[in-house]
Amino acid sequence: MEALTDEQWLLVHELRLRGVMEPGDTHSFEAIVRSGYAVQKSTRLVMTPEGRAAHAQWARCAPASEAETSVQRAFDRFLALNDELLRLCSDWQTKRGGATNDHRDAAYDWSVIERLVALDERAGAVARHAGTALERLSPYRARLRDARRRVEEGEHEWFTSPRIDSYHTVWMQWHEDLLLALGRERATT
Repeated sequence: MEALTDEQWLLVHELRLRGVMEPGDTHSFEAIVRSGYAVQKSTRLVMTPEGRAAHAQWARCAPASEAETSVQRAFDRFLALNDELLRLCSDWQTKRGGATNDHRDAAYDWSVIERLVALDERAGAVARHAGTALERLSPYRARLRDARRRVEEGEHEWFTSPRIDSYHTVWMQWHEDLLLALGRERATT
């Protein structure tokens, strides 16, 4: 197996967070496949069990390090916001009484968006702290802010769609990334 470059490890990391990726025509994707960390299935790249194991070691903060302590503090603050985000996403998709939100009630939508903005402001401090502790976590602030901006501009799919880097999608990737940094499984949180 060949050693991966930092750029290639970041692609492995992105693959781990996204689950599948279009492979593209780059040397880096080919190296990931040659390493045995991913395979191409149809038109998509998926991780192998060996890739997941190697990535878990790569993604983990050094135990008992300053970085791990800082990421743990950020994660504890993240968890306090996580339930609120899940409620927001539910409220965005379903109105009181269980009716599907068809987004024709602008007052209702704006009430949910205002709550998202308030949550995002609090999450920003957590994301900045996490990004200072571990550099690979630093892009989450900008990615969340971009999705929020698009929701505010009326692009409803940017709130919860799994097909794009919606607020919910980025949030779930951030959650997974924090868990990986701490060496935890999602089921334990």
